[in-house]
This record gives sequence, C-alpha cells and structure tokens, in this order.
Amino acid sequence: MITPRFDELIHAPTRLSLVAFLAATEWADFAVLRDSVGLSDSALSKQLTTLADASYIEIRKAFVGKRPRTSARLTTRGRTAFDRHVLALQEIVAGAGGSVTTPSRPSKQPSRSVRRRAGHSRVSP
Repeated sequence: MITPRFDELIHAPTRLSLVAFLAATEWADFAVLRDSVGLSDSALSKQLTTLADASYIEIRKAFVGKRPRTSARLTTRGRTAFDRHVLALQEIVAGAGGSVTTPSRPSKQPSRSVRRRAGHSRVSP
C-alpha cells in the first residue's frame, strides 16, 4: 500500500504536468513533452533537469541520423512520488468534502441553443 505524501518538487504545475504525462507512457520524446506542456525548449530542459536531479525521471540522449534526440521516462522513484502525491491531493480534496472522482467530460457537440444561435436550421436531439 502506498502512503500519501505531498511532494513539493512535483507539485509545481509544470512539473506535475510533465510527471503526469510521463506516468501515462513508457518513454516520451522531448518535442512531444514540449508541445503537450506548452514550454519553450530551454524551459522544458530546465524542468527535466530538476526532475532528473531528484531521480524522478531518466533522460536518454541519442542520435537519429545526425539529429540529436532526447527522451524521458519516469523512474520507479518518480512513479512512487507521483502516486503518493496524487493520493495526498485526493485526501485533501476528500477532507474538504469534495469529490475525488474524475469529472465527466462535456460533450463535444454543442447544445441545441448553441447550434441554433450559430445559424443551424436543423436541430438534432
């Protein structure tokens, strides 16, 4: 059983986003991480270095042809820290009387009134 523990290092929004992304994949390419989090190359590099220094991620550098390719993955220590942090956040939310379940995603199709205002003459159920 994992003990909940709030982690200041990964709680920062950018690092939390990176760790959450890496938790859902084996390895992630630098460009994919950069685009998913919306950072500049230098800002992402700094955040990855911070996580690597804490042994939360492993960074792999290689060449594809003549082009350098950097990718990262979550280490066992990083996965444990992330899982413990998520549990701590869930406890905080539950203690405040909130729900710890994932909210349902809104439908991608606009409501009838939105379709009508947008000039659609046909309204589907």
